[in-house]
Amino acid sequence: MDRLKAIEIFTEVARGRSFTAAAQRLGMAKGNVTKHVKWLEDMLGAQLLARTTKSVSLTEAGLSLLEGGQNLLDSFDAVEASVRGAVKDSKGTIRVGTPPSFGAVHLVPLVTAFSAMHPDIQFAMHLDDGRVDIADEGLDLSLRIAPSLKDTSLVAQKLGNVPQLLVASQAYLAARGKPQTPDDLTDHDCLVHALKSPTNFWTFTGPAGKKSVRVSGSMRANFGEPLRHAALLGQGISMHPNYMVTQDIEANRLRVVLPAYQPNGLDIYAMYPSRRNLPGRVRLFLEFLRERFHANPNWKTGLNG
Repeated sequence: MDRLKAIEIFTEVARGRSFTAAAQRLGMAKGNVTKHVKWLEDMLGAQLLARTTKSVSLTEAGLSLLEGGQNLLDSFDAVEASVRGAVKDSKGTIRVGTPPSFGAVHLVPLVTAFSAMHPDIQFAMHLDDGRVDIADEGLDLSLRIAPSLKDTSLVAQKLGNVPQLLVASQAYLAARGKPQTPDDLTDHDCLVHALKSPTNFWTFTGPAGKKSVRVSGSMRANFGEPLRHAALLGQGISMHPNYMVTQDIEANRLRVVLPAYQPNGLDIYAMYPSRRNLPGRVRLFLEFLRERFHANPNWKTGLNG
C-alpha cells in the first residue's frame, strides 16, 4: 500500500475527527479510508486514532504523525509542483486573509519583498478575525494567530509562534496599583480579546509553574487594536502579541505588567482549503513564508529583514 497516500488519508481523518467526512472530501468509500488508516497503524505498530461509536480522537502517536506527516506531504507537494512546472502558474492575484495588526506590521513587508521577486503576482488582502469562511470569501489562504485551532477541514500549516505581553499605561498603574501576581488581576480592569480568550481566562507561566486566572473588565473586542488603544488611554490592562506593543513599550507609552509571569504564546498558521490543485503562485508564496519565518523569527523588528 502507498505510504504517502495512507498518511494523506490519515491527516484528512485526523483534521476533521471523522472517517465519514474524510471519505467525502477524498471521494473514497469509508471502508477504504478505514483500511488505509488500519494499514498505517499496523505498519507503524502504534494506535493513531482512538475510536468510539460517537467520536474519533488522536492518540499521542497520532498527534506526532499528524504534525510530521503534514510536513512530509507539504514537502512532497513542493517537489511535485516543481517537477510539473507549477511555477509557470506564477501570474495573477493571491487573495490572503490576515489579522489587521499582523498584516500591517509583518505581512505587508513580506508581500513587498515577495512582489519584488515575482512582479506578475498581485495581492488582495482581507481582514480576518479567525471566523471568516475561506471558501465563501474566495480566499486562497488566510493567516491565523491563535492559542490553538478548532477542528477544521482546512489544511493548517504552522509557520511559527509569537510571545505575548501583558501591558498597561503608567496612568492606569498609578491610579490602580501594580498587580504582583496573576491573582491580583481579579481586582483590575482587564481588556479581553473575545476570540483569543473566549472564557475570560488568562494563563501564565511563572516561578511556580502554570497559573490561570479568570479576568473581567470594561471592554471586550474581537480585534486587538481597540484593546491596545484603550490601554494607551488608561482604560485597563490588555494582553497582546509582542509585535503589537513593542514600540509602545520602548516609547514608554505602555509598561509591561507582571514581568515575572509569561502569558501563553500564540501559534501562527497558514490556512488553505486543499493542497489539491493549489495554484503555483500560492505554493510559491507559502514556500516564501516558510523560509522567512524559519530564517528570521524576530517579532520585534519584523520578518522582512
